[in-house]
Amino acid sequence: MSVSEENAEQEPVAYQVSAFLERRREQIAQRWADAALFRTVFTVSRDEAVEAGRAVAAALAAVAASGRLDDIRASGFESVRDQLGRMAASRARTGIDPDGVADEVAALREPVSELLRAEFGESYAPEAQEAVVALTVLMGTLRLVVMETTVSAGEELIARQREQLHEVATPVIKLWESTVAVPLIGTLDSARSQVVMESLLDAIVAERARYAILDITGVPTVDSLVAQHLMKTVAAARLMGAECIVSGIRPAIAQTIVHLGIDLGTVLTRSSLEDALAYALSEQGVEIAPLRVAGAAADAGTR
Repeated sequence: MSVSEENAEQEPVAYQVSAFLERRREQIAQRWADAALFRTVFTVSRDEAVEAGRAVAAALAAVAASGRLDDIRASGFESVRDQLGRMAASRARTGIDPDGVADEVAALREPVSELLRAEFGESYAPEAQEAVVALTVLMGTLRLVVMETTVSAGEELIARQREQLHEVATPVIKLWESTVAVPLIGTLDSARSQVVMESLLDAIVAERARYAILDITGVPTVDSLVAQHLMKTVAAARLMGAECIVSGIRPAIAQTIVHLGIDLGTVLTRSSLEDALAYALSEQGVEIAPLRVAGAAADAGTR
């Protein structure tokens, strides 16, 4: 006995729905191409919408053939899960909320149900009603698959945006030849610390930096966790051949560090970014002369 025949005996109604979806796949795709979910996503050409509709109909047929009408993990959905996710994400980017996307998926059921009823001589016959119920269950499962995929895509998007925000919030600035700096602003958590470390190490390599300044003037508080992140970043910079200087040690932060018993004895610190840059420049043999005010310069010129 073939797999198809075995499925037909085990799930006769589901198998009928599967055969119907295969037989009417082109008609279903043509009708779905005019539905909001497909029409507003595939705007380049209608053929793209039709092709996407064919793929979804084929996936539903595979799920129905397996008899797992209410299983969102049915293997038949795997072939279109990514496509459904992209479609849902596209609708979300236009301002449609998840409930709106779910409604658009639910609207796909009626065109298919009409075709299914038309295949039966009497739409109120028990066989027709059973097939419509099975199709309704299957389309409801499709709706759940889209919703799950939408949520997953949204979480991935948020994660990417958070990572991008971390990168934007931790720029590496070249202050002088062989000297780079990272001005830190806001809370320094584990995720952001990793971005800081990676960005700083990349800059050390790209700029061949010998000195790297971590300025924590904009960090509101320093606790043991923040200090640990700083120590790791300093150690990583040293391994790359750069001396790391932590600047922006305000009186309140200095008192907190002492109170917590945090040992920063091996870390070179300065009270301000200016002091840290002056140290790095002096170590490179660069002399900094103070600017003279205009009046002093004029007096010097008259002597």
